[in-house]
Amino acid sequence: MTTGSLDRARRPSAGRVLAVLSVVPPLAVAGWLLAGLPLLLLGAFRPLLAVPLGLVAVALLCRYGLRRVPEIGGTTARQVAGVVAVAVGSGILNGLLHGEQLIVRRDPGTYAQYALWLAGHGSLPVPFQEQAFGGADPALRFGSVGFYDFGGAVVPQFMPGAPMLHAVGAWAGDIAGLLLVPPVLGAAAVLVVAGLAARLIGPRWAWLAALLFAVCLPILYTSRTTFSEIPSLILLFGGLTLLHDAGTGTRAGTGTRAGAGPRAGAGPASEAASRSGSGAGRDAGRAARTRPPGSPRSAGLTGPAGLTGLAGLVTGLAVMVRIDGLRDVLPVLAYAGLLIALGRAGDRERGRQGVPLLGGLVAGAGLGFAAAHLLSRPYLDYLSGSLVPLLAVCGAVVLLIAVAAVLAPRLKGPVRRVARVRWLPEAASGLVVLVAVAFAVRPWLETVTRVPTTPEDRTTSLFIAGVQRANGLPTEAYRLYYENSAHWVAWYIGIPAALLAVLAAALLARGVFRGTAAGWALPLAVVLWTTVGTLYRPAITPDHPWAARRLVPVIVPGLILLAVWGLRRLRDRAGRSGYGPAARRGITVGGAVLLLAFPAFTSAGTAFTPVERGERAAVEALCAALPARASVLVAERVTSDRFTQVVRGTCDVPTARIVLAPRSDVPARADVDRLAARVRAAGRVPVLLAAKADQLSAYGLPVQIMNLRVRQDERSLVDPPNATWSLSADVWMTVPGAAG
Repeated sequence: MTTGSLDRARRPSAGRVLAVLSVVPPLAVAGWLLAGLPLLLLGAFRPLLAVPLGLVAVALLCRYGLRRVPEIGGTTARQVAGVVAVAVGSGILNGLLHGEQLIVRRDPGTYAQYALWLAGHGSLPVPFQEQAFGGADPALRFGSVGFYDFGGAVVPQFMPGAPMLHAVGAWAGDIAGLLLVPPVLGAAAVLVVAGLAARLIGPRWAWLAALLFAVCLPILYTSRTTFSEIPSLILLFGGLTLLHDAGTGTRAGTGTRAGAGPRAGAGPASEAASRSGSGAGRDAGRAARTRPPGSPRSAGLTGPAGLTGLAGLVTGLAVMVRIDGLRDVLPVLAYAGLLIALGRAGDRERGRQGVPLLGGLVAGAGLGFAAAHLLSRPYLDYLSGSLVPLLAVCGAVVLLIAVAAVLAPRLKGPVRRVARVRWLPEAASGLVVLVAVAFAVRPWLETVTRVPTTPEDRTTSLFIAGVQRANGLPTEAYRLYYENSAHWVAWYIGIPAALLAVLAAALLARGVFRGTAAGWALPLAVVLWTTVGTLYRPAITPDHPWAARRLVPVIVPGLILLAVWGLRRLRDRAGRSGYGPAARRGITVGGAVLLLAFPAFTSAGTAFTPVERGERAAVEALCAALPARASVLVAERVTSDRFTQVVRGTCDVPTARIVLAPRSDVPARADVDRLAARVRAAGRVPVLLAAKADQLSAYGLPVQIMNLRVRQDERSLVDPPNATWSLSADVWMTVPGAAG
């Protein structure tokens, strides 16, 4: 064999490259979380330990998983290049225009400060450091917005998964490195979505799904700052991709009945076979049909059970990133139970996949719950109103799994009779359309409100009233605008994509019940389940683009996959109706342009305006202005909300809030004087911070250490966001008793 022949033999195929590129991100994220969580629980989340252990965990998962991932048949180098170009372009654009949300006003600031604390200290909870203030005092408070005072220490809100990922950037490049992690994760998410599109729709459509995903405003928004939605998406869709590769959704060697053909739209090999009868297409289709059942490249149920378990683990770890991930993985839990029941009923091929899937899912979600209980307990208490019912649903699903497994042999006959009901596929299809129509007309049938019953509810109502005034709307503080949630989706992915997605979901639901779209069964269940649940009750403050983040982990990527499948179906239908290649090409190009035009237009209003740029420099200047051996006392309400953890974590200076006087934004003079004296007695320098000079002038000469004027996200309630608003932040400092 010549040298050139050897090089060609060793060079991975385009299908192999695309398959690997799309599963490396979820395996890498999962490996890092698996290595990082034990270290964090031990208080040893430090780079000298976390980096080598994390790299080993990532390498082991990749070595195990990638050897079992089949290549995507029919893929060309040009298609892979298109996907990579979109991912790289997304990462570069979002990296250049990334935000700098370090001040704790909303969740990104909380996540950023959480990650900076982990990067600098490697342990939780955050200690009070009372000794720096002369000991405990009834006027001292250590918690603040996003950071709970719990059990004698400060506990960050939220799950630890995303901050553990963001901390890597802080180790690599301090604050600047931290702020570049979200764009990298966003680019990785593009690869994951494209990989699943290539498997379910065909590799020639992967670049379109990737581009449509990348230009959507919710994706741009969450890829530019420290949110948890993108890492959650990587794990959820990465898990679905691994499950597809393990073959738990299709049977090997059964042709289009397994969901691979153009009618079902599930397999790349079948797409190649449908290309105008070309030799390459026939070869690819023949290869897909003739692979032996035990082959590592088999797309059928005979794929290794270990890959199924790995897929369950990756999917379950989404709970460590977002507690809402528990709802998103419920269909996977039910699917694992279905596989176990099928095995008990005699289908050994599928049955042997159920236990590994269930085990991996329980292990991943269990680690997430352990992290929540040990590191985010007050957050769980805060969410108990919605979390307890969700846990009850999970318990019910587990109980049904156990019952189904026990009774499966007896239920085999009745289930088969139900499956033979002729109208069942059409009923499933009609139900999808009916639910979509109900959501579309919901604004004319319902106005969702909530009467405040907690301090948090009252704060939200006041916020909504302020945004209504800014938007020129009637003041209705109790409104939540959830009835518009389906319209939010249409804003961001576009009306054509939304309509195509509904059409595709209806057709695929029918195909799943007919057995012609088995490869879509689980992805479709996850997308529809989460979409219906989220749109019915988004559970978020309804201003945009803020509320758009609810659509990111499942809804936007899921509906985009459906829309692209719908476009492919239209093209294939035209071919079966006798239209020639030119007409089919026109449908493809015209449809792609139409799908891209709407989300691109919506995104254009804000896509090129970075928000809160300048906060990094302002925070660094604030830290530099603090005197040596300072103990910071925050003496004003807004400043304490925004900067208590910033000073404590980013500046690494002991910080506390002073209890405010009744019906006032500042504390009582006696409390300030007493605490300042106690700080001096402890051998440290008392420093007071407030938002205005006159709030500090009674204690010493005020000096302004922050005068921030930047752009922030718009807050739009009834229209898609198309601009940014101004944001100002002022911080004044004085040292009580210091010479003027």
